[in-house]
Amino acid sequence: MPKKVEIQTKENDASVEEFLNSVADEQRRADAYRVLDIFKKETGEEPKMWGPAIIGFGNRKVFRSNGGELDWLVIGFSPRKSNLTLYVGMGGQDDSSSKYAKLLDRLGKHTTGKGCLYINKLSNIDESVLSELVAASFKHHKG
Repeated sequence: MPKKVEIQTKENDASVEEFLNSVADEQRRADAYRVLDIFKKETGEEPKMWGPAIIGFGNRKVFRSNGGELDWLVIGFSPRKSNLTLYVGMGGQDDSSSKYAKLLDRLGKHTTGKGCLYINKLSNIDESVLSELVAASFKHHKG
């Protein structure tokens, strides 16, 4: 049986609304509320805080290469100082990477990292494509 790994970023009962209201930049805060609406609509899940700064939707077991197991969000986001960081599992999706690549091609101005999508402003992207991406990623990772 895999060993359960303890990490700092855990689901908790902190208020999502209080967290979003604490975002200093007015545009970033407004964009974060819009992203919150998109995630809620596309996942059908209620948001939960994960650690002090990530808003997550759903939870799943993740198995690490060292044999450990941890509880983790299915997808989520965080309004960081430099950008909106969306945890939508962009990496490791070999069977559906062409679908994600096509969505990303249509999304607008963004960058990606391992498992993350970075957006400076929502006005730089097509929100309907973001909705498609969120729905596809949630379905894929919810399994």
